[in-house]
Amino acid sequence: MPTSLREKLGVKPGMRCILLHAPEDIAARIELSPKESVKRLNGAFDYIHFFATQQRKLHAALPRLKPHVRPGGMLWMSWPKAGQLSTDLSLNEVIRLAYDAGFVESKTIGVDPTWSAIKLTFPRPGKHYANSYGRLPLADGSAKSQA
Repeated sequence: MPTSLREKLGVKPGMRCILLHAPEDIAARIELSPKESVKRLNGAFDYIHFFATQQRKLHAALPRLKPHVRPGGMLWMSWPKAGQLSTDLSLNEVIRLAYDAGFVESKTIGVDPTWSAIKLTFPRPGKHYANSYGRLPLADGSAKSQA
């Protein structure tokens, strides 16, 4: 039996979840129950999934979403594959923006023929993250090289 999209995303029963700008067909495939799915971005979430087609929207959203991700929670970012939907986003650009906002990448999946998704989490203290696309900010707000 194939793995469901919900399972690929790591969504477990009882998690507090929100989908932002998700296409209706994808939202239906994730199969969030009314108890799990919240409509307004307030409080902390176990799972946030944001869909963007433009760098500027993703850049603006990341700092706004960050305080809503619970410790141990996950923020999934989706963008159109291969320039579809007139996107200016790519995997490298999503990773760069995520690192700049203080997130690290965990895994990437294909959501459907149009959308890709990357799982972002908070960095673990003391762990070195080597990524040539982005830099994690230091406590003083400056960026530290991960290479």
